[in-house]
Amino acid sequence: MSQRSDLAREIARALIRCPSVTPEDGGALAVLEDRLKPAGFMTHRLRFSDPGTPDIDNLYARIGSGAPMLVFAGHTDVVPPGDAAAWRFDPFSAEIADGALWGRGASDMKGGVAAFTAAALEFAAANPAFKGSIGLLITGDEEGPAVNGTVKLLEWAAAQGEHFDHCVVGEPTNVEALGDTIKIGRRGSLTGTLVVHGTQGHVAYPQRADNPIPHLLRLLAALIEPRLDEGSTRFDPSHLEILTVDVGNPATNVIPATARARFNIRFNDLWAPQTLQDEIKRRCALVADSTRYDLSFDPCNALAFVTDSDHFTDLVVEAIAAHTGRIAHFSTSGGTSDARFIRAHCPVIEFGLVGETMHKIDERVPLADIDRLTAIYREILERYFA
Repeated sequence: MSQRSDLAREIARALIRCPSVTPEDGGALAVLEDRLKPAGFMTHRLRFSDPGTPDIDNLYARIGSGAPMLVFAGHTDVVPPGDAAAWRFDPFSAEIADGALWGRGASDMKGGVAAFTAAALEFAAANPAFKGSIGLLITGDEEGPAVNGTVKLLEWAAAQGEHFDHCVVGEPTNVEALGDTIKIGRRGSLTGTLVVHGTQGHVAYPQRADNPIPHLLRLLAALIEPRLDEGSTRFDPSHLEILTVDVGNPATNVIPATARARFNIRFNDLWAPQTLQDEIKRRCALVADSTRYDLSFDPCNALAFVTDSDHFTDLVVEAIAAHTGRIAHFSTSGGTSDARFIRAHCPVIEFGLVGETMHKIDERVPLADIDRLTAIYREILERYFA
């Protein structure tokens, strides 16, 4: 059983008390910097901006020199709490009850950030002459557009000559119990819009109109079946989900002129954005006949990727087993994360808390899990720099 980590608990509670709903920092980065800087970490507060998107505060911290360099990455921004009155406790009060820490971000992912920050502080204090470097990449833009966060933070670090050998992202990867899942990759994400053009007219005289809705339904059916693939060695089958079907027609006696739909595809490593777009275009063309339609795609910044198993992934599995008794399995399921950006700089895996309550009312995490996760991160550091 891992020892209680008062430091991780204190940092987690301080972070949750910061109302850092994207894009607001709410004082969260100062909580971390105030712990890291006095302990000898070099810290940089970086604010990035881009036209049409909110400015975002980020934090980069490092201790040690030379290689190898192990980086922990995470975010302090959180999704909105929703109806605060529906929570058992104020979502930003960081209450402790029933052996758990309650509040927005407890699971996703202030608890994880607190755990790896505490582990890094404790390891550096106990091993002042360790050979290598530890880095922390903390963004405030993971739950938002992801434009002024990790991408630009990585670009800045590269321009400073920083080189990362491996990265652990502290996202809540576990499904049922701490130690059951390590994310070694993620699916890609592609969003598209389909607009069908018809001819408006009176519902009593359909021969004088061309209803776009049946045409749209036929096109959407072609996108769904047959499914895109049967999966690959390390990924489940790709799948397309229809997000909206909109006509914008308040009248009951008018055939609309246009109908539109939005869809999203979570795709595996059998596809690239361009080949996937080509397949969607092909499917539409097969059933379109004389249908007039426009098909467009949003810019894609989420490619499917996977990190190969090696000594580093073995090290993480062993560290988890040492403190939980579980042999974590590798997964590529779930949504996107900032690991998709980090993969271009170094091998990356994701391991954090259990994600059962993330983004929900009454988000919470067992205090014992924060303690164990801190011990696992500390074990990873001990083994990595041994």
